[in-house]
Formats: sequence, C-alpha cells, structure tokens
Amino acid sequence: MPYIAHYSATAPERAALDAAAEPLLLEFGVDWCPHCQNAQPAIEQALRAYPALAHLKVEDGAGRRLGRSFRVKLWPTLILLRDGVEVGRVVRPLVAAEVTDLLALLPPAP
Repeated sequence: MPYIAHYSATAPERAALDAAAEPLLLEFGVDWCPHCQNAQPAIEQALRAYPALAHLKVEDGAGRRLGRSFRVKLWPTLILLRDGVEVGRVVRPLVAAEVTDLLALLPPAP
C-alpha cells in the first residue's frame, strides 16, 4: 500500500484494529499541524522500503476516541501494530531512520 498523503476524518473501530491480522502503521495527526507536515518526508521515505505495509492516517483531536484509546498526546504519533497489538511507536519523527527503526520491529517478509 503506498504512502497516504492526508489524514482521514473517518476512523476505524478500535475492535477492528485489535482483530487485524496484517501489520499496520497507524498515524495520528491533522493536516494543518506543522509537526505533522515536517514529519511527512521522513515517513514517506521510510515507507518506500515497506510497500506491502498498510499505512492508515487518522485525524486526531478533541472528541476523537481512537487516539485517546492509544494514549496519543502529541502529533504525529506513529504506532506499529502486529496482530492487533502495538509493537512500537515513534512521536514526531524528523528523519527517516526514526521511522525505519520502528518498522524494523516487523518480522522479515517470507
């Protein structure tokens, strides 16, 4: 799945994420956030090495329950899920290596 440029206002249900069998990079933030904007080149660069990894960008903020359920406090927050379980996270990455280190927590593809 390619890099996604914009945050979605529609969030999946937490139960669906918890039940997901495939690895997923979940990103919380908003399009207007300067920290989110500054992180995008690093995220996009790191994801080039993981073309099969699902990337989901979810708009976060007041009244948005999904971010609270993951205890998101700063934007952007990237959470790597495997089998519906968080295996790692990175907050406000500025260089691709920070995201690549997170993605390296995934087992190698068969």
